[in-house]
Amino acid sequence: ICGFGRTGSMWGSHTYDIRPDMVTCAKQLSSGYLPIAALMISGDMYDVFKDQSRKHGALGMGYTYGGHPVCAAVALETLKIYEERDMLGHVQSVAGHFGRRLAELSNSPLVGESRGIGLIGGLELVANKQNREPYPAEVKVGATVASKALANGLIVRGLPGDVIGICPPMIIEETEIDTLFDRLALALAETENLLRDAA
Repeated sequence: ICGFGRTGSMWGSHTYDIRPDMVTCAKQLSSGYLPIAALMISGDMYDVFKDQSRKHGALGMGYTYGGHPVCAAVALETLKIYEERDMLGHVQSVAGHFGRRLAELSNSPLVGESRGIGLIGGLELVANKQNREPYPAEVKVGATVASKALANGLIVRGLPGDVIGICPPMIIEETEIDTLFDRLALALAETENLLRDAA
């Protein structure tokens, strides 16, 4: 779900102005269709590898089956598509609407916190909004919301701790964002009614 551009920048580290020494990526290089991964390291780390290799011998960083030409060609085409379709620009153009609709769900009595950036969001579901007391695990509120959402034609990810993950396709349009959040609001309301009836 965290492919290139999900946060509105090519890398999440760019979004938060973090300068990692090392970054790995895999699925987003081929949309998960072919096995390929990459490791990028900072110049400082490269210099250490180079200097230590002079002292201790070469550090083997590859495999005989690595860099398969078909997988590499798919990765290059994927990057080309990101540029041609201006995926980053699109995410940036719809992220504000996504964020506003996500924040509106905080009005639900079940939602203790809504959080997100770009086109990734989450809802923390709680029994008590004031002190953010969680529901007992056996109540399975997150799973219930996810199930109700699915029944309404929306796939969300129920995560441990009664958190709902929201990661729409990066080509989503504002009208589709509205549909997404309308259906999720309905799932929350249906779950709230179910909990009320069970009390």
